[in-house]
Amino acid sequence: MPSLPVRWMSTSRALIRLRTLRSWACNQRKSAAVGGRVYFRDMTLLDWLLDSDPALRWQALRDLSDASPEVVATERAHVATEGWGARLLALRGDDGQWAGGACFPADFRGDFSRGQPWTATFPTLSLLRDFGIDPNAQPVRETVALVRRNSRWEHAGQPFFAGEVEPCINGRTVAIGVYFGVDVDGIVERLLGEQLADGGWNCETENGSVRASTRGVAARRRGQEYLLERRLFRRLSTGEVVDPDWLRCSFPTWWHYDVLRALDYFRAAGDAPDPRLGEAIALLRSKRQPDGTWLLEDTHPGAVHFSMEDGDGHPSRWITLRALRVLDWYDGDVR
Repeated sequence: MPSLPVRWMSTSRALIRLRTLRSWACNQRKSAAVGGRVYFRDMTLLDWLLDSDPALRWQALRDLSDASPEVVATERAHVATEGWGARLLALRGDDGQWAGGACFPADFRGDFSRGQPWTATFPTLSLLRDFGIDPNAQPVRETVALVRRNSRWEHAGQPFFAGEVEPCINGRTVAIGVYFGVDVDGIVERLLGEQLADGGWNCETENGSVRASTRGVAARRRGQEYLLERRLFRRLSTGEVVDPDWLRCSFPTWWHYDVLRALDYFRAAGDAPDPRLGEAIALLRSKRQPDGTWLLEDTHPGAVHFSMEDGDGHPSRWITLRALRVLDWYDGDVR
C-alpha cells in the first residue's frame, strides 16, 4: 500500500475528523468479520482514500462504504471550506472568473505548445463539479452569480451560460449549469438540434439552428447507444481501437475522453450495466496493481492551479476511487 503524505491535515480539527473516520473504518472491518455488509474488500484501501482531501474523501464514504447520509453530508460540506475546493475558491477573481477568462486565461495568446491552460473559469467550474462541492454553499452561490453576470465566451462574447458554438464546450456547460442550478435550456435545445443521425455529436459540424423534435432523455439514450455499439473505444467499421490514449486513465479529464470516464458516466446514469461494457470493464480490471490501487496514466498537459497527486506512473486516489465504484456498480448488478 502506498504511503503518501496527508497534505490536507493543517488543523487539529481536521486531525480529529480523520481519527474519527479511521475509527469508523476500523468498526467497518469488525462488522465485516461478523457478517456486516461492506462494499469494500480491502479496507486498507479505504483508509488510504480517507487520508485525503474532503473532495475525494466524501465520495469514498458515499460510494465505497456504508457511511450514513449524515456522515457523508458532513464531510461534503468541508469541500468549500478546506483543501482543494477552498483553494480554488480563493483563487477566484472579484468578477467571479478565474484567470480573467471563460475558456482561456485573459492573457492567453493561443500557444498550445505546452498544452492547454486549465486555469480559466470553465475548467475550474468543471473541477469544482468533479469535487462535488455543495452548490448551495454561500461562496459557490456568489461565484455562480458573478459568472452569470460577468463571464463571456472568447468565441463571440456570448454570456457564459448561454453557451457558444462547439458541442463539446456546450455539453460540459450544460453539466456545469445543471449542477449549479442555472437555467441552460437554451444550450440543451441547441444540442438536441445538433445531434447526428448515429447518436453522436461532432465539434466540427456546421452549427445550424435546426430545432430538435425529440426529448432530452431519448437523445441521451441515442448517445449512450453510440458508445455501446463501439464498446466505448472501438471503431464501428473495423473494430480497431480509435485512439490508444482512450485506454489510459486520467484525472482531471477536462475535455478529454477515456474508458474510465465513460464507465463512470454509465455508473452515474443509474442504469443496469449493459453487457457491451464487458470489454471495457476487463480492461479496467487489468490495470489494478498488486496493492489494489490504480495508477495515474495520462495527465493532460497544461497549466493548472495546483497538483493533487504525484504524477503519471504513481498510485492515484482519484483513479482508484472511480475504478472501485465502477466495479462495485458493475459487479453488483451482474452477480
